[in-house]
Amino acid sequence: MNRAVLITGMGCVSGLGTGTEESWQRLKAGQGAIRPIARDGMEGCAAAVDDMAALTLPPSDDLRRLGRLDPLSLFTLIAAGEALAQVGLTGSSSLDRRTAVIVGCGSGGNATIDTAYQRLFGQGQAKVHPQTIPSSMIAAPSAHVAMLHGIHGPAFTVSSACASSAHALGEAMHIIRAGRVDVAIVGGAEACLNRGSWTGWHSLGVLAPDSCRPFSKDRKGMVLGEGAAMLVLESEDHVKARGARPLGRLAGYGASSDAGQMTAPDADGMAAALRSAHDDAGLALGAPLLVSAHGTGTVLNDKTETAALHAVYGDWLDRHRVIATKSAHGHIIGAGGAMEFVLGMQALTEGVAPPTLNYLGPDPECDLPLAIGGGTFVADALVSNSFAFGGLNAVLIGTRA
Repeated sequence: MNRAVLITGMGCVSGLGTGTEESWQRLKAGQGAIRPIARDGMEGCAAAVDDMAALTLPPSDDLRRLGRLDPLSLFTLIAAGEALAQVGLTGSSSLDRRTAVIVGCGSGGNATIDTAYQRLFGQGQAKVHPQTIPSSMIAAPSAHVAMLHGIHGPAFTVSSACASSAHALGEAMHIIRAGRVDVAIVGGAEACLNRGSWTGWHSLGVLAPDSCRPFSKDRKGMVLGEGAAMLVLESEDHVKARGARPLGRLAGYGASSDAGQMTAPDADGMAAALRSAHDDAGLALGAPLLVSAHGTGTVLNDKTETAALHAVYGDWLDRHRVIATKSAHGHIIGAGGAMEFVLGMQALTEGVAPPTLNYLGPDPECDLPLAIGGGTFVADALVSNSFAFGGLNAVLIGTRA
């Protein structure tokens, strides 16, 4: 089977705000979430932060039985709740056996692990909280969504670093196409703005001290963010049968592996995923496109992605417009692909290319039709890139419904 896959719900939470509309309006207006971070032991770099610690879910008996929630699961449940509220499936039999839950995460519950290690190694205690393992496991977000919404279909986590949620969306699309389920609640989450995780990234030497400046001269590295983005995907037949209104279509997906180095990207691997996505969607390379770049703001990644885009699109590249939303919400690791796809679909629908923030001027190695000041741009499709450590590449293509 090869059924069309439609998007009927979208939800997100990050430093940009809580909810798709708030996040999109702030992005479109050029209001980024990046600022210096002043948490204990995490000074010296910027991060995409907001008052994420104040986020909660309404208390309920169903919520209590989930146990102790790490921020990783909390973010996921908030985003999934928003997406599901849009689609009118509450109480539907489809949510029982014919729905999948797939969440992409780069790592598990970092805050829970930090707290446990502080008790064990910092305070010399013999035990940690009894909910440490179930709260911190990387499968917790998908399990929590299934438990809260009564979903008995396949539920699992995809973990492929910064491509996790893009892979999750693409694989969910194939599961629906194959007829295994009618609906998928899918996306990604990451909660890495804690001391242990941040110290690991800082020690790697890839964090910028000031801001995220994708494809700009004098860029100094990436900026961490955190949050979640979740979508509801449905088969076209299922959408029509219940008279729902789709928001767009997930039309194509391409994936590849560089099979090279852990932290050095490869333009050929990126190009392979791009071409595969176009083939899957049946989309011409010369059609006007809105390209949501991976655009981390690191010297090596940005110039490598530029080379891949030139290799695939050639002389057609100037017909397209490239956006780089990490300049506003930071790098949300496992949630990045889903967040950028959600915001990219908003941009595609409205015919607006949001501005790329913090730009200091052109870099000759990053010659792209970059949306710097923002503005209108009508495209046939969205191409959303996610290129992860380990050479794990995923590209999604979205179109209007």
